[in-house]
Amino acid sequence: MKILITDDHAVVRHGLKQLLAEEFKKAVFGEAATAMEALDHVWKENWDVVVLDLSMPGYGGLEALKEIKKFRPKLPVIILSMHPEDQFAMRLLKAGAAGYMTKETAPKALVGAIRKVVAGGRYISQTLAEKMASMLAVDVDTPPHERLSDREFLVMRLIAAGKPVSVIAKELALSVKTISTYSARAREKMGMTTNSELTHYAIQHHLIDDVPSASLHPEDSRRAL
Repeated sequence: MKILITDDHAVVRHGLKQLLAEEFKKAVFGEAATAMEALDHVWKENWDVVVLDLSMPGYGGLEALKEIKKFRPKLPVIILSMHPEDQFAMRLLKAGAAGYMTKETAPKALVGAIRKVVAGGRYISQTLAEKMASMLAVDVDTPPHERLSDREFLVMRLIAAGKPVSVIAKELALSVKTISTYSARAREKMGMTTNSELTHYAIQHHLIDDVPSASLHPEDSRRAL
């Protein structure tokens, strides 16, 4: 079995590799510190499963997942994230992830998840399964951020994290005008008028990683556009 582990923290990669090596004695491991490194590995080699961190600098996990599924649609990808399942799991599963788990549950659940997805199944926790069942059983209002396209969702998170539009445009290889358009669409779909509102919403719903408080200042968010 060949397992590719992608995380921007070396200590996390080492810990996951050590954990999995104890269970999969003959496994061959690959490591990537960025999404682009992971894509390079996927393009050049065959893997049985990819363990992919959702939140990495630059090209993020969601974008990387979509690229992997375009190039190798049958390759199972398990997403690891610090974010709660109810905020990200459904979006990632719809985008093609074979499984989603938080980093808190990974040490106990990752081995079983890999066995399941390599066998052709999909991994979701019992908690998420119950939530999905309840959503089907009752009429649940869709959270505002679930109305966004994947690209609008990504831009919204980056703006909420305090990044200027020019920086976001460079990271995503898009024009400033295009990023501004995505931002405007996100605000419109979510019923908001300012980036400060986006930032407040994103923090309240745990949609962004921890960032220095200075970069979350409302003035910075307004200057982004």
